[in-house]
Amino acid sequence: MSKSEPKTPAPPAKWTVEDSITTYGIDNWGHGYFDISSAGEVVVKLKDGRKSKPVSLAQIIRGLRERGTQLPVLLRFGDLLRCRIEELNECFATSIREANYKGDYRGVYPIKVNQQQEVIEEITRYGKKYHYGLEAGSKPEIIAALAYMQDPKAFIVCNGYKDEEFIDLALYAQKMGLQVILVLEMPTELDLILERSRRMGVKPVLGVRIRLSTESAGHWSDSGGDGSVFGLNVSQVMRVVDQLRTAGMLDCLQMLHYHQGSQIPDIRAIRSAATEAARVYVGLVQEGAKMGILDLGGGLAINYGGISPDEPGSANYGMREYCADVVEGISEVTDEAGVPHPNIISESGRAIAAYHSVLVINVLDINRFTPTKTPQPLQNPPPLLQHLYELREAIANPEHKLTLERLQEFYNDVVYYLEKLRSEFRYGKVTLRQRAVGEDLYWEILSRLSQILKSSGHDTSKMERLTAVMRDFYYGNFSVFQSLPDSWAIDQLFPVMPLHRLKERPERSVVLSDITCDCDGRIDRFVHSDAAQTSLLLHDVDLEANEEYLLGIFLVGAYQETLGDLHNLLGDTHVVSVRIVDGKVTYVREIEGDSVGEVLSYVEYEPADLVRRFRHLAEKAVTAKRITAKERREIMEAYTEGLRGYTYFEF
Repeated sequence: MSKSEPKTPAPPAKWTVEDSITTYGIDNWGHGYFDISSAGEVVVKLKDGRKSKPVSLAQIIRGLRERGTQLPVLLRFGDLLRCRIEELNECFATSIREANYKGDYRGVYPIKVNQQQEVIEEITRYGKKYHYGLEAGSKPEIIAALAYMQDPKAFIVCNGYKDEEFIDLALYAQKMGLQVILVLEMPTELDLILERSRRMGVKPVLGVRIRLSTESAGHWSDSGGDGSVFGLNVSQVMRVVDQLRTAGMLDCLQMLHYHQGSQIPDIRAIRSAATEAARVYVGLVQEGAKMGILDLGGGLAINYGGISPDEPGSANYGMREYCADVVEGISEVTDEAGVPHPNIISESGRAIAAYHSVLVINVLDINRFTPTKTPQPLQNPPPLLQHLYELREAIANPEHKLTLERLQEFYNDVVYYLEKLRSEFRYGKVTLRQRAVGEDLYWEILSRLSQILKSSGHDTSKMERLTAVMRDFYYGNFSVFQSLPDSWAIDQLFPVMPLHRLKERPERSVVLSDITCDCDGRIDRFVHSDAAQTSLLLHDVDLEANEEYLLGIFLVGAYQETLGDLHNLLGDTHVVSVRIVDGKVTYVREIEGDSVGEVLSYVEYEPADLVRRFRHLAEKAVTAKRITAKERREIMEAYTEGLRGYTYFEF
């Protein structure tokens, strides 16, 4: 048998948990927080005292079902926030100790990554041990930060545009004993800050954001480099230094800040930026600025896909390497210049928040790819149709030696003949029925090719239509635009997998669609163990028997909740926070998702006015004898109940 000849398929081996781990890549993106149990269910590892305890996500959902909570639901695991804060701070502590670095690490969490009150409350509580602070980029964010940051040793870093109210709040907080740093993002900000500080009699602590020349790859590369929207170039920084010196306030300049982006996939870009920033820092010290702090901004990446580092959603480094490289890069430059090591701040919000939230959805409907059985041959078919009949017979003939090269030839031919058939239909040379038969033959041949190639384990990458078209559509109870806006906006990969049945072989190749009336409301790029795929392997589901099939969408804790929008007026999902209390799974906080009435009020409808208008319509129908008075009552009850209902599909 030649190497290219398809092998006789062996009976499929029993599907195991290890097969599911490989298929969905959970070992790559789960970071040890998520795993698959021996029962074939996804588990999250939560703190049970000093130990970690695996808790089934499907079991959590069953408990919510018993309590009357509908899907979709966003699960929050505060323990994972604590784990990430601990890991980041301990990694920096280890790197500082091993490098004999003389400065401290003081991280800050950027509120914009996830502004939810519960998240900020837990981050400030868990971070207090490490004097972990907050970053605010707007007035609402600094107002939230000032209410929740009580630690005088933690930093509050103020970025973004700042008006008088913003600056005054920061200076008041400084008078009250908090460590607040006002970062100059634009050259024009300095005059206003100095004017307000003189009026209030407060000497401000200032930072300056530099535009580094170092550029990085990935979607967020524009956050750094000369094309960055924010930050000062070197000439502008020097003018700030001169202005402060003239005002006798150069000692106020204590921090240098830069920002490469929230997800930098290549560690070389991280190190290069840290080295360049350290050179600028040294230059500012040599100019006479007090300095003392170097803020690295964001950039610490997480592995959304665990695949190639060329993917924006991946990384070619881990947290330990990140910390070691920036500490080493900064110390090399400052030691060479004889400048004391600065304290280090990072704004690693994505790395802190992403893991702690999981969106759980149920499958509502399935549109299966099932090729139509070809009808009886037509009399006097046109030549193109005859070619398709012959191809079908050739591929079905057991006497033919079906090498990979021969199968590729069949594929090329069937694609060519269908395109030619459709072209001739447009010119009126082929009838509608002839075209229909031709398309049925096309799908039958492709299905047969797919079966042969899959069973023999051959590469189908050169036959893109086999995977791009021959897929099922599973309709999930969610909105991409509300819950996964980055999936739609920037093609962000989010891990998706079943929460149960993971000891069963998944045999359906699937694209996941939401329930919006929009062709963009779907996910068609999925995490696999070795590469991103255009379809996801899922199990067949007997929806007619009311079988429930649960999917989890992971790593959605950063940015998604706030960026989500009201496309089709699908609102916020239910949110449930889960932890272990006294050894038992406990739902510590439940926040109801938007009702229909609430969502309508966001777009300027008044529910009471809607009811009044609809009641008038119903009464007119009674008067016209189209409905009875009793029917009117039932209709009004349905309408008002609908206003109170969940915006998503309810059972």
